[in-house]
Amino acid sequence: MDVAAAPRRPIRIGLTGGIGSGKSTVAAMLESLGAVLIDADALSRALTAPGGRALPAIAQAFGPEMLAADGGMDRHRMRALVFADDAQRKRLEAILHPLIGEETAAREAAAAHHPRVYDVPLLTESAHWRDRVDRVLVVDCPEERQVERVVRRSGWTREAVLAVINRQATRAERRAIADAVIVNDGLDLEGLRAEVRALWAAWHAGPAVGRSAP
Repeated sequence: MDVAAAPRRPIRIGLTGGIGSGKSTVAAMLESLGAVLIDADALSRALTAPGGRALPAIAQAFGPEMLAADGGMDRHRMRALVFADDAQRKRLEAILHPLIGEETAAREAAAAHHPRVYDVPLLTESAHWRDRVDRVLVVDCPEERQVERVVRRSGWTREAVLAVINRQATRAERRAIADAVIVNDGLDLEGLRAEVRALWAAWHAGPAVGRSAP
C-alpha cells in the first residue's frame, strides 16, 4: 500500500536587526518573493493609531494626556516615558503584547500554507518569538551606518539614535542566535536583493526543520 508523504510545512523565518540596519527593506524583499510578512512593529503601530484597540487601555493606564490630538497614542511622549522608566515600559508591554499576539495569530491563520517572515526587532530578547520560527535571519551593519541612516531618514539627533541602539540587543547578541547574517554595509539595493534571493532559495527549497514544534 502506498502511503502519501505528509505535506511539508512552509518555512517560518524570524527576521531581526538593529534600528537602521535595513531590516525593513529585507522584509519587503522577502515578501515580494512570496512570504507572508508578520511585522510586530506594524501591528503595534496599528494598535496605537487612531481607533486602535490598545488606546482605551493606554488612556486608562497612563492618562488621557498620553493620547495625541488625532486620538492615537502620543508616540513622542510615550517614547520619552518608557525610555526613562523600565516599569512604565513593562506596563505598556503588558497592554500591547497580548494584543500583538492575537493579531499575529489571525495573520498566521490567514497565511495558510504560505511561508512566513516574522519581522521582530526584539527577537534576540524574546524566547517566545524564537520558538515560533525555523530559521533566524539577522540584518547587520556597523553602528555608525545605523546612526547615519536613521538621522538621514527621520531627522533624529545622533544622541537619540544612539539611545535606541543602546537599549537594543548588541550586534554580537543578535549574531549569536542567527542561522544566517546579511551584512548590509555598502551593498546597493541590487546587491542586497541578490543576497536575499540566494538565502530564500536555499531555505525555501530545503527541509523546514523547526527549532520547536509549531
